[in-house]
Amino acid sequence: MVCRSLGLGDFGTAVPALRALERALPHHDRFLAAPSWYRDLVWLAGLRWTVIPTGPLQPPPWRGVAPDLAVNLHGRGPQSTAALNTLAPRRLWAYGGPTGSSHEDAPWPGPVHDTRLWCGLLEWNGVATDPTNLRWPAPSRGSEPERDTVIVHPGAASASRRWPSHRFAYVARWLADLGFEILFTGSSGERPLAEQVAREAGLGRETVTAGRTDVPGLAELVRRARLLVCGDTGVAHLATAYGTPSVRLFGPMPPSLWGPLVDGDRHECLWSGTRGDPHADHLDPGLAAITVDRVLSACERALSRKGPLDE
Repeated sequence: MVCRSLGLGDFGTAVPALRALERALPHHDRFLAAPSWYRDLVWLAGLRWTVIPTGPLQPPPWRGVAPDLAVNLHGRGPQSTAALNTLAPRRLWAYGGPTGSSHEDAPWPGPVHDTRLWCGLLEWNGVATDPTNLRWPAPSRGSEPERDTVIVHPGAASASRRWPSHRFAYVARWLADLGFEILFTGSSGERPLAEQVAREAGLGRETVTAGRTDVPGLAELVRRARLLVCGDTGVAHLATAYGTPSVRLFGPMPPSLWGPLVDGDRHECLWSGTRGDPHADHLDPGLAAITVDRVLSACERALSRKGPLDE
């Protein structure tokens, strides 16, 4: 039983650890305590896990025998570790919490890339990992990438990681004037923002797919796109998974913690060099310092490189 009840980007960074557990425990029944919509992500990533719908920091609704092994890929505890302990697993792998830990817990490594963080927990417990094992398989009957489509994703979970809408609009208009088809993506809650950016860019509502695509649909849009422009948010990890060129705007958190570990020549990660609160309710000063001209230059560089499936 693995606990990882978080968001899209959190799933993406955990894929190498989940794959390592599959290789290490091929004969185990594997369960992932996570949001129910992770089922789509498990399928897209080519993983073989049964998702047990579980809320954040909640004990998995488990009625079976006690797990042979529980692995905390959610956080350092204590709540997430305590939630797994309610299952009385024979073994529990977790990082030591801020207020102390057992002698069996792995020591917390401090600020490292999220993928390396969870691979490190497995390595501590004797499981070989490959943190760069981040690519997802293309659908067996998937169509070829759209060479003229650019995705602009203006939303993010917190205001601190949302670049101003009028700047996204300027970039979108510039890309449209180059002849690219622009699509604005996001969740249903982000649809008003996406529509606002489309209006400011002088583009029609038909360009807004926010709230109209499910997880597999969003993944397919990213897989087939020529370029993704977004902040430090979950959709960026789909670009990593499919090798889609991207321009990513980092604010309170640096690319060294959440940027792509593979295909560095495909992705432009812009960061002003300062850190802040990723959950703040106001725009991060470092993100605000990233100018439109800098993003346009990054788009030019990314567009000059190979497309998603060109090898």
